[in-house]
Amino acid sequence: MFSDFDRFAMTRALELAARGLESTDPNPRVGCVIARRDRVIGEGWHRKAGEAHAEAAALSAVKEDPEGTTAYVTLEPCSHFGRTPPCSDALIAARVARVVYAIADPDPRVSGKGAEALQSAGIRVESGLMEAEAVELNLGYLQRMQYGRPWVRLKLAMSLDGRTALANGNSQWITSEASRLDVQHWRARSSAILTGASTVVADDPRLDVRLPPLEGEESRHQPMRVVLDSQLRTPPGARLFTTGGEVVILTSGTPEMTRVAALEERGAQIEAMPLDEGRVDLSATLARLAELQVNEVLVEAGPTLAGQLLRRQLIDELLLYIAPKLLGPQARALVDMPRLDYLEYAPEFALEGVKKLGDDMCVRLRPRG
Repeated sequence: MFSDFDRFAMTRALELAARGLESTDPNPRVGCVIARRDRVIGEGWHRKAGEAHAEAAALSAVKEDPEGTTAYVTLEPCSHFGRTPPCSDALIAARVARVVYAIADPDPRVSGKGAEALQSAGIRVESGLMEAEAVELNLGYLQRMQYGRPWVRLKLAMSLDGRTALANGNSQWITSEASRLDVQHWRARSSAILTGASTVVADDPRLDVRLPPLEGEESRHQPMRVVLDSQLRTPPGARLFTTGGEVVILTSGTPEMTRVAALEERGAQIEAMPLDEGRVDLSATLARLAELQVNEVLVEAGPTLAGQLLRRQLIDELLLYIAPKLLGPQARALVDMPRLDYLEYAPEFALEGVKKLGDDMCVRLRPRG
């Protein structure tokens, strides 16, 4: 049975973990609080891959002997050597008496081994406190570890009547500056941004993060940009190549080598993928991105790719930005979906949240089931 102080301490650990939303990738976001009875004596969070994990950071902040204390951690302490030593070893060496963690780590290198190591050292271990909140922080990491694919978030912007652009293609800007700033934060927390070649050719987007640097950083880390391009139409002069960060182009098994050479000269990584109905296979794409340690994918694409992902049930979350404008029936539709003759076949979504952004609204949805 968890006490009120247990919940208070884990709430604080979750707040600390959230500080790493835009910086820990590909590692999970983890926070830790060290407490003696009902008094916090140290806290820390994982800031960046390769730097101290949350438990080590919290222990280093403790100014008294940590023996007999309780450590509250949002994720099961790791038990393997990576770029940093095992956190379970650090807690054992500190002689803490109790460890409370929110969720188990599905990484096969950990997956119960951390808890087992602590218990073997005589430490009382409890789990499951504020589990749902901890899962939300690491949806992509957990899904990649458990199912071999990242969390896929589709961003769409539309008018009140569900249109994305005028009939002539003009769409800049449907939504407000406040909405565009909000998208920047979703980009910043994403491992990769996924788009299609048609969007690159038509709009020449940068798809980069343009926020100020995080504390202690000189510049923002740029997410990987992934282009699905079965015919290798991406221009070597595309603005994708001007903003830093990796650009990965997924194409067919027999790309034209002069085009490959021109794009590789610009720094692109070209990979051949299986095709599905003449297009780059989407399930294979997500599996490959998981291999590249991509946790969260933000899809910023046109109605064709958006519709394909929805039809194949590969979307985990939908960010729908709604501007208070009417564009009329001749304007372009939100997604390319097949005709439906029965309402029961329509994709359904559960409302996760609504946020007002200037005059716009952002609705966050997840597919039912």
